[in-house]
Parts: sequence; structure tokens; C-alpha cells
Amino acid sequence: MDSNSETYILEVENLWKVFAKDKIECNLYDAAAVGKLEAAGGVVAVRDISFKIKRGEVFVIMGLSGSGKSTLIRCIPRLIDPSSGRIMMNGDNVSEMDQEQLTEFRRTKAAMVFQHYGLLPHRTVLENVSFGLKLRGVEQKDREMKAEQAIEQVGLKGWEAHYPSQLSGGMQQRVGIARALVQETDLLLLDEPFSGLDPLIRREMQEELLRLQEQLHKTMVFVTHDLSEAVRLGDRMAVMKSGEFVQEGTPQEIIMHPADEYVQRFVQDEQKIALMMEQDNKPSNVRTLPVRSGGCSDKAVSGTRR
Repeated sequence: MDSNSETYILEVENLWKVFAKDKIECNLYDAAAVGKLEAAGGVVAVRDISFKIKRGEVFVIMGLSGSGKSTLIRCIPRLIDPSSGRIMMNGDNVSEMDQEQLTEFRRTKAAMVFQHYGLLPHRTVLENVSFGLKLRGVEQKDREMKAEQAIEQVGLKGWEAHYPSQLSGGMQQRVGIARALVQETDLLLLDEPFSGLDPLIRREMQEELLRLQEQLHKTMVFVTHDLSEAVRLGDRMAVMKSGEFVQEGTPQEIIMHPADEYVQRFVQDEQKIALMMEQDNKPSNVRTLPVRSGGCSDKAVSGTRR
């Protein structure tokens, strides 16, 4: 890590995840050995990935199905254990945490929002949102007060006594976001949280997340297969293919200067739109990132956010 590591909340270094039947004992940097491992049925889902995220930044990982993006984000809180590499969070080595430390880390340092909500069907909205605080031993009065605040933040005030089955998909995902927010963690991990929603609801949820980010300035890792979503939400983004980052940068950099043919195919439609709007002297939806004090980026968008 460099001398400026204190400016980064999350640092992932040389991360690998290999799924194999037997214990992995080969040198992962030996191409021939990895080739033999794959020939024997092993799958290299994450391949020597490194990246850093500053506090208050939204870092988007984008790729097609099977690119390894969901495996990567789940390696950060070690819901999936990496095969090799290091994960540092605020100076703490997550890679070396024992089970007790890891449980505490997941409850207090990094909260996750899943694609399929993961709500408890027999508990109300209020009980779902406050459940993590209950596990931490927070008194009922305090946890319900915090949960009510989070529920109001995501626009569900008045729905506290309802059950998940009584909510739409978008509302259920709002509950999932509120459940993550109430933990007041340093890091939010969002694994394709809106991909199962109808387009209009998905757009509303993106707007909701942007609104919350303007208020809370959370540090987020957001996984998606949708370039428009990545461009709309991300301060920086990485395009992932076959377990590797093929390009990393701001949305504007990646759209206007794709690194290879794979990225070019991803961005060509957004590229055309950006060029047309530039010719018409209209702002595009690509985010611009003026630097503010403390190393964070202002959440400015050159298009309309609502």
C-alpha cells in the first residue's frame, strides 16, 4: 500500500477466487498450473484483481453474467472466501479475521443489499429493518427508533407494520436498503439490487439511491450488468470479463476511450448518445467528478437526476 492509503476506506490487493474440488496448492501466477487446474474442472472466478475506493465514493463493477462480479463483491465481506489476496478495510485486514471478528465486521463495518431482497417473510418491515440491530444487542426502543428513521429515509413511512408479501418488488428492495442503512456501516455492498425490477421501478430506485447518497455520502460498491445504471450511479467504474478488470476509470473515460473491443461493444450506444448530445450542446448523463476537500467527489451529474 502507498503512503496515501489513509485516504482509502477499502483496498483490495491481488484477489483470486478459484472454485475447485480439491484444495488449491498451485502457484496462481503460473499460467501453466492454472491452465491445468481449469482443465481439471476448476473455475477461476476472480483473477488477480486490485482496486481502491475512497470514502464517499460509488464504485461500480459492471460485467456480463458469469464475469465474476458477484463473486468479487461477496469476497469483500468473505461471504465467499478468497483463494488468495488481501482485503483491507480502514486499515483492518479482513482476510485474516477469525469467525468472531468477521461476524462483527459484517454487523458493524459492511452491510450488503442483495438482488433478491433476503427479507424475513414472517417479520414486519420494522422488524426486518431493525433485525441487524437486534443481533448487535441494541435495546428495542433504540433499534426501533433507528429503524423508523431509516424507513422514512427510503420513503416507506407508514408501512412499518406491513409484511414483505404485502409489498411490491420496489418496496421490498427499499426495505433491504433501509436494513443496510440502519447499520450505519462505513461500506455498502450492493449486488445487482435493482436488476429484478421493472424498468420504471428500477429507474425510481436509482433516483432514490442518488438522493440518499446526496444526503449520506456513503461509500458503495455497486454491481450491475447495465451500462446505463453504471454511468448514472458511479463515480468510478470497472468493466469485468472472465474474472478480470479489463478497464477501470470514470464513466466518461470508459465511454469515450474504451480500452478494447469488448469494452467498445459495451459502451457504443452510450458513446453515440454522448456524442450526439455534445454536438447539440446538451448535457449527457455521464457523471462529472469535481474534487472536494477530503478526497471525495461531489455527486454532480451533468444531466437531469430528479
